[in-house]
Amino acid sequence: MIFVSKLRNDMDNLVKIEVAYATPEAQKIVVLEVKGGTSIREAAMLSGLEKLFPEIDYTTQPMGIFGKKIADPDQQMVASGDRIEIYRPLIIDPKQARLNRAAKVAKS
Repeated sequence: MIFVSKLRNDMDNLVKIEVAYATPEAQKIVVLEVKGGTSIREAAMLSGLEKLFPEIDYTTQPMGIFGKKIADPDQQMVASGDRIEIYRPLIIDPKQARLNRAAKVAKS
């Protein structure tokens, strides 16, 4: 009974989180308070970032917390202080970008 009571209290408490999204042109971090027990995906959807970045698709885009990808954002719950990041597809593979920079330096 103690566990159920504690879980219920945690779900009633508000936790402060951030939700972040960035493009090469713009970045935005939204600070929110959500109920304990809110999933990562639900919290991202509550951010309203799709109003600023209409390309966001909460159902398909990968998400993470402080740079660590979350395998199932529907199953992981937020914790106080989390920064949820919504990831977009890369324009260029990082390995290819390094090769391109190295080739440019070699030409100089």
